[in-house]
Amino acid sequence: MNYSIPKDARILVNVCAVGRDPDAWEDPLTFNPSRFLNNDLDFKGNDFELIPFSAGKRTCPGIPLAAKLIPLIVASMVHSFDWYLPNHICSTALDMNEKFGITLLKEQPLLLIPKIRKL
Repeated sequence: MNYSIPKDARILVNVCAVGRDPDAWEDPLTFNPSRFLNNDLDFKGNDFELIPFSAGKRTCPGIPLAAKLIPLIVASMVHSFDWYLPNHICSTALDMNEKFGITLLKEQPLLLIPKIRKL
C-alpha cells in the first residue's frame, strides 16, 4: 500500500480491529460463533482474519494443549452442572457492552449460578 517502514521499526498490530473488519466479516460486531462452522480459517496463526493465539514465529506454544483441553473442560462443566442466571434474568436482557483494554472485556461481568446436576 506504498508505506515506507523504517528498518528496525516495531510494528504493533491492532488485533481487535482486524477481528472487527467488515471487509473480512459479515456483521463483525455481532457475537456469532456459528460464522466459524463452515469456514476454512485456521486459528493456529495462518489466517490473519482470526489470530486468537498470535501468529508467525511468536505464536503461542500452548496451542496444541489448548485446542484439546479447553473443549474437554467446557464440555465437562456444561455436562456436570445446570446453569442459571441470577434473579431469573432473561438471557436476552444481558448487558453485552464491552470495554477496551489490553484485552476486550465485558463492561458487566457475566454471572452464572451453577447447580450440580443430579444424575
